[in-house]
Amino acid sequence: MHWMAFTQHGRNALRQITKESSDHVLHHPLLFSCQGVRYRRLEVILTTKVDKLGKAGETVKVAPGYFRNHLMPKLLAVPNIEKFAHLIREQRRICQPVEEEEVKVIRKSEDNMSREFEKAARRLENARLVLRRFPNIEKLRSRASKDDPIELRAPVTKEELVAEVARQLSISIEPENLHLPSPLSAFGEYEVPMRLPKAIPLPEGKVQWTLNVKVRGK
Repeated sequence: MHWMAFTQHGRNALRQITKESSDHVLHHPLLFSCQGVRYRRLEVILTTKVDKLGKAGETVKVAPGYFRNHLMPKLLAVPNIEKFAHLIREQRRICQPVEEEEVKVIRKSEDNMSREFEKAARRLENARLVLRRFPNIEKLRSRASKDDPIELRAPVTKEELVAEVARQLSISIEPENLHLPSPLSAFGEYEVPMRLPKAIPLPEGKVQWTLNVKVRGK
């Protein structure tokens, strides 16, 4: 009974920590860890034996979507951070003394983090967002010349660009990372200035980071 009570307590604690931590544990200031990232794998700690992955207590790397959709809902694994590692150590110490294994958090060095920041920044530099929007029909018909810009029914805001960077490029940025004094109001191609950490070296020949955006009709 004591073993069952502790196991249930451990699972309840995991659920509570997962709920409280989901926003900041699974997101990085510049990179997504769990929202469809195609460029990196997520380090997790297994809470029980999982076929083809490993035994309870082991730290493994899995696809973010597999963790989000399968492992996390069933509490088969948790993110590789200290508070989860401590909880699992305690649970295994009491419930599985014969099979006890040390759970370690693999800490990333500052150099590794800087390289990841730079890699994400260069993906932003080399990528191009494509947004499809409806034109402003009334202004389209009243244009004086076919060369006049085609205005949008609804301008593209900074918040929309942030959301599209996340959706199309699987990179998380903040609105303050973009310098967009006014929304994009017409079809065309834009280079939106970006404000990234000064520690990230600029591409050769560039004086600032930019986000390439193309707004076209639906």
